[in-house]
Amino acid sequence: MSSTTRSRSAPRPRLERDRPRLTGRAAALLVAVTILGAMAVVPIGRYLDQSAAIADIDRRAAELESQNAELRAEISRLHDPTELEKLARECLGMVGPGEVAFVTPWGRPVSPDC
Repeated sequence: MSSTTRSRSAPRPRLERDRPRLTGRAAALLVAVTILGAMAVVPIGRYLDQSAAIADIDRRAAELESQNAELRAEISRLHDPTELEKLARECLGMVGPGEVAFVTPWGRPVSPDC
């Protein structure tokens, strides 16, 4: 025999692939993850919409609380006899006992608060 012939016991050189093989399990896993991701889009969108709606409701509730506080202050102010007398004189043109009221031909100016 010649020295150029190969012996049967010599291992064959291993072929290396440039990219990994896509197995059946990996393909099934990829499909399952894709489906789950697609199914998660709608609930995530609803969650974000509801979060924005809750933020708007909270903002509106804070505005209404502020308005309520202002109205409560005005109610307590209107219970003051001095304020009632001021409004009666300005808005209704009333005078106190013993006072003389003069009416001009062009009328009286009306306060914007009346």
